[in-house]
Amino acid sequence: MNILILGAGGREHTLAWKLAQSKKVNRIFVGPGNAGTSEAGTNLKIDPENFQEVKNAVVDNKIGMVIAGPEVPLVAGIHDFFINDPYLRSVPLIGPVSSAARLEGSKDFAKAFMSRYNIPTAAYKTFDKSSLRQACDFLKTLEPPYVLKADGLAAGKGVLIKHDIQEAEKELKAIIDGKFGPAGRKVLIEQFLKGVELSVFIITDGKSYKLLPEAKDYKRAGEGDTGLNTGGMGAVSPVPFADNDFMEKVRQRIIDPTMKGLKEEKIEFKGFIYFGLISVKGDPYVIEYNVRMGDPEAEVVIPRIKSDLFELLEGVANGDLDKRELEIDERFVSTVMLVSEGYPGHYEKGRDIFGLDFTNNCVVFHAGTKVADNKVVTSGGRVLAISSWGKTLQEALDGSYRNAGIISFDNIYYRTDIGFDL
Repeated sequence: MNILILGAGGREHTLAWKLAQSKKVNRIFVGPGNAGTSEAGTNLKIDPENFQEVKNAVVDNKIGMVIAGPEVPLVAGIHDFFINDPYLRSVPLIGPVSSAARLEGSKDFAKAFMSRYNIPTAAYKTFDKSSLRQACDFLKTLEPPYVLKADGLAAGKGVLIKHDIQEAEKELKAIIDGKFGPAGRKVLIEQFLKGVELSVFIITDGKSYKLLPEAKDYKRAGEGDTGLNTGGMGAVSPVPFADNDFMEKVRQRIIDPTMKGLKEEKIEFKGFIYFGLISVKGDPYVIEYNVRMGDPEAEVVIPRIKSDLFELLEGVANGDLDKRELEIDERFVSTVMLVSEGYPGHYEKGRDIFGLDFTNNCVVFHAGTKVADNKVVTSGGRVLAISSWGKTLQEALDGSYRNAGIISFDNIYYRTDIGFDL
C-alpha cells in the first residue's frame, strides 16, 4: 500500500521512518516533508491545509491511507472532507473528524467534556470580550500563579502562567484583544496545579484502544526548565514514576471515561489521542488533550514500538484494533532537540548542517530542515531530534548527547539537562 503522511516535522519523519520498516507498505509520500523524510519516502509540495491539493496527491499517487500529523488540518475538518468526497471516502484517514478534534481545537469544549464525565482536571472558568470585567474579578479570587489559556489553536503559545496579578490582567486583555488572533476570542482562567507532567498516548479505532509508551517532554527553552515555552526541547520514555499503579489510575480515571464520553456523544474518533497529564501527589489530572501524536514525544514513543506500526494503523482503519499486537521495547529512549539560537523567538534559517553522516547508534529525526543546493540546511527553529536507546535512562541520554556533539550548524543550541528531574 502507498501511504501519505501530512506534515513537515520530526513527528512526520518518525512516522515515515517506522512505517518504512513494514513489509505491507509499498511507497511512502510526505507532504510537504523535510530533508529527513525524503530519505524515508518521497516529498510532495502540498499544503496539508489545502484539502484539494491533498486530494490531488492521493489520486495521482494511488494512496491507500493518509496519516494527518499536525492538528490544524484535523481541526479544520480534513477527515470530514474525505468522508464527504465520493473518491476519498474509501481511503482511510488516520485522525479524528472535526467534532472529535475539538478536544484540541477548543480548550473550553475539552474542559466541559471532562466536567461531564468526571475526568480530573483543574478548576476553570471561560470568558470573552463581553465578560472581561468578570474575568478580572475572577482572577482576584485566585491565588498566584495565574493560568491563562487561549481557547483555540495558538501553535503551542496560547498558555501563559503569571505570578503577578497586574501582569495576568494585562495578558488577559492582550489575548482577548487579539494577541493570539481568533484563538483568543475566548480565554480560560484555570487553577494552577503543582506537580510533575507527563504525556500519555493511545491509538484507537473508536471502539477499543492500545496504550502506547508514556513520555516526558521538556518545553522550556532554558536549562532547569527556565525561559520561554517552546514546542519541546527533548523527551524521554519510559517515565520512572509512571509505574503500574499510577498508569492504572490513568486508565480508570482518564482514558476509559474519555472513550466512554466519545461513544456516548456519538463522536467517532479514529487515530491518536494525547493526554497531557500532571501528577499531583500521585494522582493524575488532565492539563490538555491533543488529537495527534506529540512532538518531540513521537521521537521517543514510536522508537519503542517493536510491532509493525502499519498493522496498528490498519486496525484503526478496519475497526479491529483489538485483534492487533502491540509489542513494546523495554529499553529507554531519549531525544535531544537541536535548535536554532533565538528559538522560540527570532532565529536565522538556511544554515548548513554538518556531521549528519558521522552519527552512530542513534536515529537523527529531521524537524526543521530542507535540501538546498544539494546540502541539508536549517529551515526552522527546531532543527533535529537525536534519539538513542539505552538499558538505563542515563545510557540513552549519553547516546543522544554524544551524537548531538557530532552535529553542527551556525548558532546551534540544545539543552544539556534533558531528564535532569528523573
